[in-house]
Amino acid sequence: PLTDPSRNSIYQGAAGILCYVGAYVFITYDDYDHFFEDVYTLIPAVVIIAVGALLFIIGLIGCCATIRESRCGLATFVIILLLVFVTEVVVVVLGYIYRAKVENEVDRSIQKVYKTYNGTNPDAASRAIDYVQRQLHCCGIHNYSDWENTDWFKETKNQSVPLSCCRETASSCNGSLAHPSDLYAEGCEALVVKKLQEIMMHVIWAALAFAAIQLLGMLCACIVLCRRSRDPAYELLITGGTYA
Repeated sequence: PLTDPSRNSIYQGAAGILCYVGAYVFITYDDYDHFFEDVYTLIPAVVIIAVGALLFIIGLIGCCATIRESRCGLATFVIILLLVFVTEVVVVVLGYIYRAKVENEVDRSIQKVYKTYNGTNPDAASRAIDYVQRQLHCCGIHNYSDWENTDWFKETKNQSVPLSCCRETASSCNGSLAHPSDLYAEGCEALVVKKLQEIMMHVIWAALAFAAIQLLGMLCACIVLCRRSRDPAYELLITGGTYA
């Protein structure tokens, strides 16, 4: 059964994976936080890390319950699995809710970030724009022409966009609009939305996968509890004992 000590490492492994997914969301959010101001979007990541920690505890409880032949321990094991299962379902629901909000949130935030860009004395928001343009191979909000409407472009008066808009293959690129082939053609807004939605899907799929594991774990633990309660011969089989 899944409550065998040698198999409870499954739950501890699952705990590690869930914590990794949650941490990945936090780290990636930190790169894009200027384009997405709604911190409540991190709720699924917080919950999934909490679930990961709880799964680690579940593994320990399962081990102890099996080693000590404790019906009370196994019952506790099943109850906690049920709570974790419900929590993972909540994570999936929240993930879908916040995934749907990403596009509107980015559309509202990205306009302000680009408007305040300062390439001469870059602040955190300006560095975030350069980072995103380099990482996602994009330029401007919808395309590179969006830079013409920014205060920075008007102040510099050199008819050029930030160097972060330059294609990696364009070695002599200086950001000049006179050479548009040297610049990334795609805008950043759609790519940021896509990236954030992908991140949220990682949370959703992780929660769904481990919810299925939890359901299987609950079924197996319930079967063990029922057999131990009703069939003394099964109790002896589990413990390795024999009839006198």
